[in-house]
Amino acid sequence: MIVAKKFFAMIESMILRILSAFLAVSSLALAQPNIIILYSDDAGYADFGFQPNCAADMKKLTPNIDRIAKEGARFTNAYMAGSVCSPSRAGLMTGRYQQRFGYDNNLPPGFQSGLDLKEKFGVNHLKSLGYTTGLVGKWHLGYPEEYHPNKRGFDWFYGLLQGSRPYHEILKPSAHRVIQENGRITKEDGYVTDRFGDAACRFIRENKEAPFFLFVSFTSPHGPLQPKLEDVKRVAHIDQKRRAGYAGLVVSLDDNVGKVLDCLKREGLDENTIILFTNDNGGQTSNGANNFPLQGKKGTLWEGGVRVPWVMRWKGEIPAGRVIDQPVIALDLLPTLIEAAGGEVSLDWNLDGRSFLELLGVKLKTTAVVEVPRPLFWRQGGSGGPRAMREGKWKIIHDRKSGDKPALFDLSKDVGESRDLASENGEVLKAMLRKLNAWEKQLEEPRWGPGASRKN
Repeated sequence: MIVAKKFFAMIESMILRILSAFLAVSSLALAQPNIIILYSDDAGYADFGFQPNCAADMKKLTPNIDRIAKEGARFTNAYMAGSVCSPSRAGLMTGRYQQRFGYDNNLPPGFQSGLDLKEKFGVNHLKSLGYTTGLVGKWHLGYPEEYHPNKRGFDWFYGLLQGSRPYHEILKPSAHRVIQENGRITKEDGYVTDRFGDAACRFIRENKEAPFFLFVSFTSPHGPLQPKLEDVKRVAHIDQKRRAGYAGLVVSLDDNVGKVLDCLKREGLDENTIILFTNDNGGQTSNGANNFPLQGKKGTLWEGGVRVPWVMRWKGEIPAGRVIDQPVIALDLLPTLIEAAGGEVSLDWNLDGRSFLELLGVKLKTTAVVEVPRPLFWRQGGSGGPRAMREGKWKIIHDRKSGDKPALFDLSKDVGESRDLASENGEVLKAMLRKLNAWEKQLEEPRWGPGASRKN
């Protein structure tokens, strides 16, 4: 009898422990927000209505993206870790400076390599917290099978492997430009930006019962400039042909952002979803983008090449209308989202990013908060190429390729980087160069492209 009582007591204890664990997991799932990153491609800094310096011809063309800013926070000093498409995505996905693993340059079309397989993507950390993960749109981080999105942590992928493609149907698309779904080639049917918006909504509907992470990597407004006819009519007030073609792509982008926002509301997910909108690098002015008041463009380390529009909404958590002036970088997104999802960042991950939830007014356990000020670094083309650093109000740019001396700018007074103050602030310049040199010693040489030391 005594043995039987002990046995039943043991069974009861086990059941209680299992129930307790189940309830804890269920509670976490209920509390965990869905996460959506909406990513535009090559858009101009001044080409969204929410920007204080928005170009006059674009002021009324982005109402849906502007809605995110109105209902959430706008960042005034937000940066990408790279000035071109592929490296900026590598930094975003890993939370680490991409130069640490030789990713200075854009991945060439069809190149038989990609983002180092030893580097762990942030989506894998979210998966360990119970998230379903999806990627819609542009990949640009590796072409061979082992680099495929489904092999790097994404449960579902609908998009293209390469960096760009025509917006309309292609009669004979190449393997890397075709739209695929989890490796299966899809029918060439419809305008690409619309297809991506529709796919994003499908993912949301099919995964609404559990927390999800969705990265919507639009190709718009990256070239080629092929807007829909109805969108050309909507930008008829723009006389310059190239600018009008670009604006038509932005209009379509905004329509599909609105499609995603409306889908969330219909599915009852509006309140518990973090939505971030940003751009992959500076605007491509040769395609009609406007980066005012910044100097430079995509492919440069001037502010116009790396500073990006950035807005974020989390209803009930981020106060509406909040403005964040503290500098942040795309590397910060991974630790920020891990923390928002209820996880903790491990020092073993060796991340360069830091959580910025406190800046947003969100009261959660902070694992590694953004320091004020802290240095941000850039390099492209290896140890002989251009490099830059920002710390507080100061920024240095050193274009070693052209042989120029390092230039120093006070961004608090000169965001257009027009007045070189290096000769007047020698000690500041020396101190920053010491930090920049120390950072660069930790990096690999590029594995492909300019400055590559070896083939991969």
